[in-house]
Amino acid sequence: MLAWNCRRMRHALSILLFGAIAFSPIPLRADSCGQLKQLTLADTTITLVQTVTAGELTLSSVSPTDPLVAEDIQSFKNLPAFCRIAATIKPNVDSEIKIEIWMPSAGWNGKFLGIGNGAWGGKITYPGLAQALRDGFAAASTDTGHAGTPFDASFAFGHPEKLIDFGYRSVHLMTLDAKAVVAAFYATPPHYSYFNGCSTGGKQALTEAQHFPDDYDGIVAGDPANFFTHLMFGNIWPGVVTLKDTASHIPTDKYPIIHQAVMKACDSLDGVVDGIINEPGHCHFDPKVLECKGTDGPNCLTSSQVKAVQQIYTGARNPRTGEQIFPGLEPGSPIEDATGDAPSSIPIHFFQYVLFNNPDWKWQDLNFDHDVVLADRNEGSILNAVDPNLKAFKAHGGKLLMYHGWSDPHISPGSSIDYYKAVVTAMGGPAKTEDFARLFMVPGMWHCRGGVAPDTFDKEEVIEKWVEHGVAPDTIIASHKTNGVVDMTRPLCPFPKTAGWKGTGNTNDAANFACTNPKE
Repeated sequence: MLAWNCRRMRHALSILLFGAIAFSPIPLRADSCGQLKQLTLADTTITLVQTVTAGELTLSSVSPTDPLVAEDIQSFKNLPAFCRIAATIKPNVDSEIKIEIWMPSAGWNGKFLGIGNGAWGGKITYPGLAQALRDGFAAASTDTGHAGTPFDASFAFGHPEKLIDFGYRSVHLMTLDAKAVVAAFYATPPHYSYFNGCSTGGKQALTEAQHFPDDYDGIVAGDPANFFTHLMFGNIWPGVVTLKDTASHIPTDKYPIIHQAVMKACDSLDGVVDGIINEPGHCHFDPKVLECKGTDGPNCLTSSQVKAVQQIYTGARNPRTGEQIFPGLEPGSPIEDATGDAPSSIPIHFFQYVLFNNPDWKWQDLNFDHDVVLADRNEGSILNAVDPNLKAFKAHGGKLLMYHGWSDPHISPGSSIDYYKAVVTAMGGPAKTEDFARLFMVPGMWHCRGGVAPDTFDKEEVIEKWVEHGVAPDTIIASHKTNGVVDMTRPLCPFPKTAGWKGTGNTNDAANFACTNPKE
């Protein structure tokens, strides 16, 4: 409670500071960026003020071998001129939240964009900053309060405040500081503020809507890891059920036969054979059809392997009560991405460095009964973003765009459906929810992107039209590219509607599909 009151006090002080800056404009001159060195922000030290000439950005902290940014290295060389601010926020002695704020020197669209992170964070999201700058936004990103790889949670070991920074504090404080810097640089606050994130960034997005409803006018939350404590059990579940008993291990060369059997059973249910399962909830695939009739072989599954696949689709459950801990993966998802030779390091690190504070903890010792209770009690208030009461965000005028890939192998799409249904109930029904919050399920899309289906759509354009012009998205056109060329488009529909083929016309053209209510 004390921490929450301190955050509220700091928020109030920041608003006062923001107001003071707004009423004391600094003219945008050639040295306006340099003048920001003089800016005073609560608990914040500005460490870099740099005027970057068009096409001259150098990022010494970015490794060209980093797979998360390597493909974007070249794009950093094609940026417009901008003012680059780096700062460190220390709300307490154990915090060190690094942020960067990039603001176009010319052509600012008058808007601010907060950018989300992935997995355990630990890095400024430079590709997101670069794209936002090209689109005319002033933008900000944070390392979430620590330096490291997105797959490493050792930062939290013995540092509870750093876990709080990762959980909710870093993005909120980044947002307050960034708005103040933007107001100082342009001599006016941003007209609209947006946040866009997927995975952990999706969780950050929902955290902002739930706990800091005045921070943003429009929020995009993709494949959100918002039920974080339960997700850690759900994420490790496929590894446990395929590895704890050696008989359940599924060799890599058997996964294609599972996928082929799923497609054979369910691809045509929507009337179009295209490698995409449009409504996985209607796919009642039973892996038992692949069970070996005699001895084990490359084209069949043993009874233990069949059971393991069934458990992956069923999802993590309490062995004592049978209660669902986290939804399972959907038919058509690349379940091999969720298994492998060892459970994912992301949940492993949660249990080692966060829940049990024991780097030597072994995944074989995990208890899906009392360990879940322990995680919710100890870490739930810090890491989860599951409050369905979004009344304050709606009252602020906020709009929430959620999306989730139906074939996500890392965060079950059922978790977003569960949360959205809870929001609908808490807000008083579909009509009172759809005017400010909508969920779009993306058939065939993997985690945040990828897959054989259309997975790309202009999220910022959708949320901007909704916030600024009141145009709620009834459909969103998504596209798929092969070698950089669009070869398929499909409409995405607000849940629970789905896109159905009209019966005529090219099935690779969105114009030949329409959103319809779900089948009974």
